[in-house]
Amino acid sequence: MLLNEAILSRHSTRSFRPDPVDRALLFTLADAAQQAPSASNLQAWRFLFITDPQLKEKVDLFSPGLSGKPPVILVVCSDMEKASRKGGKNSEVYGCLMDASMAAENLMLKAAELGLGTCAVKSYNDTAVRKILELPDRYRIEMLISIGYPDGTPRCPKRPPVEQICYFDHIEKEERIDE
Repeated sequence: MLLNEAILSRHSTRSFRPDPVDRALLFTLADAAQQAPSASNLQAWRFLFITDPQLKEKVDLFSPGLSGKPPVILVVCSDMEKASRKGGKNSEVYGCLMDASMAAENLMLKAAELGLGTCAVKSYNDTAVRKILELPDRYRIEMLISIGYPDGTPRCPKRPPVEQICYFDHIEKEERIDE
């Protein structure tokens, strides 16, 4: 699959088949993720794959954004101690989320290439999920990603023409809202 095919075919999957995802594929996804750019080469990202059914069920209770009972819930974290030590406060505040987001996009595009569906979510109760996972304080959860084989074809949201979202040299003060 060419990169453009992966970009155009990847949509948020919210319905999954129950088929398990092989651990080797999860390592392949993590390898793609860690190839992402990283501010100051921080690489503070950490990938916690949740496959245990009871643990997934508990995380799901506090994560309204998760849907479709994915076979895998990926918890994308940042090691804040490493970030602070290597990059200081700026890395903690901005760099980690930016790095984790780029890594997540790499992972989701690789998943599309491998026939896996994904859905990144930020709607979860951070305190509850941290407690369920017994996550050490040094790690900050950046997002959750559902991973699995799609059950059906994900809905493709409409996108505006690219000319409506691009500007050159300045942006109009009053943007027209067409929704």
